[in-house]
Amino acid sequence: MSASAKNIAERTRRRVTLRLMPFLVLVYVMAFLDRANIGVAKLQMQGALGLTDEIIGFGSGVFFVGYFLLEVPGSLIVERWSARRWLARIMVTWGLMATLCGFAGMLPVPLSVKTQFYCLRFLLGAAEAGFFPGVVVYLAHWFRAEDRSRAKAWFMIAQPLAVVVGVPISRWILETVHWGGLDAWRWVFILEGLPPVLLGFITLWFLTDHPVEARWLPDDEKSWLIDELAREERNRVSAGRTSIIAALRQPQTALMALSFFLIVTGNQAILFFLPSITEGMKSISITARTVVSILPYICSVAGILINGYWAHRTGRRRLHAALPMFLAALSLGSAILAGSNLALEIACLCLVGLTFQAYLPVFWSMPSEFLGKSAAATAVGIVNSFGNLGGFVGPYLFGYLRTSTGRFETGLWVLVGFMLLAGASTSCIAPPRVASTPRST
Repeated sequence: MSASAKNIAERTRRRVTLRLMPFLVLVYVMAFLDRANIGVAKLQMQGALGLTDEIIGFGSGVFFVGYFLLEVPGSLIVERWSARRWLARIMVTWGLMATLCGFAGMLPVPLSVKTQFYCLRFLLGAAEAGFFPGVVVYLAHWFRAEDRSRAKAWFMIAQPLAVVVGVPISRWILETVHWGGLDAWRWVFILEGLPPVLLGFITLWFLTDHPVEARWLPDDEKSWLIDELAREERNRVSAGRTSIIAALRQPQTALMALSFFLIVTGNQAILFFLPSITEGMKSISITARTVVSILPYICSVAGILINGYWAHRTGRRRLHAALPMFLAALSLGSAILAGSNLALEIACLCLVGLTFQAYLPVFWSMPSEFLGKSAAATAVGIVNSFGNLGGFVGPYLFGYLRTSTGRFETGLWVLVGFMLLAGASTSCIAPPRVASTPRST
């Protein structure tokens, strides 16, 4: 590539990244916060509504059943219709559903409190379905394969950021907001559910579906990006990997779905019950417990960025997807064995945070490397929908084991096993080679 082409490439990457990534990170922070704030709200909600850990775990997990049903259609709509409009629709509806979760047990319907809770969590998952895979597909419209790990690393930090920012906010609401005679836990859902509705309308104005429509890109940068993405797509077309059937035929799609199911089972249980685990550290203050509950997610931001950039430099994506899963299992096992040594347990939880989400940017770069257009969108939807069923299994299984044994350790050892299996499955994913054509200059 000539010096002038390198200059255009660097300018284009920088401009696209600065335009798209901060907004997408903000939106995903809100999405993940609305999904995860139940981990804090349950500290009061559980006693107020008379719900056991098993019921909370099932309700937390049933979110992913609704999520499962609409993932693949949502991914295809982004590819074939309009990412901007579809993502905006998702934000508005999930914001409304998240707000309604604050009225569980108060709705004028002939359902028990438990059933209302289950239904609201299911509808929240159905409303949000298609957002994550939609953004993954959308980023493939703007970044070349070699740049996607870095771009997705920035997007994926929204997950731990939502906890780092959201847990203190949720705890503050839980302890101080009692407006209108409503319990504070209800305001956690209401106040954190309304912002996505506003962001949905902003999305219609701010996002652009494809580079050809981007009036904010200079002509030379727009032409370079369109040519580069077209070259990659020609490679996938020549390999016959662009149809929906192609995604179903690829064994990599099934392996990715299995791997994602296993790792999400472990990760979501940790996410939902970490506040309860830290709440049990009675020897330290409430403020210290809040800090401890977000420390793993501060480490997770670092882990995602480091692994995403490292994978970009080495190009060994399978290694950088599987290794964090093995290390997360090792770290979690060490946290369990730390026992009553509080300092060591906190240190191990930080290691869990550093590793347990670090696979994300590399893992989600795989489908668009060996599949194109509708095939990649279908694969992303399939992997995310089936994988996120682990979000149902993990919290429910962990809550059941916590309720039946009265201990956290039993459930945590089960999660270690899921993470080890996830790493082994990911190690078997080998994207097929595609023919290459000369780069444009």
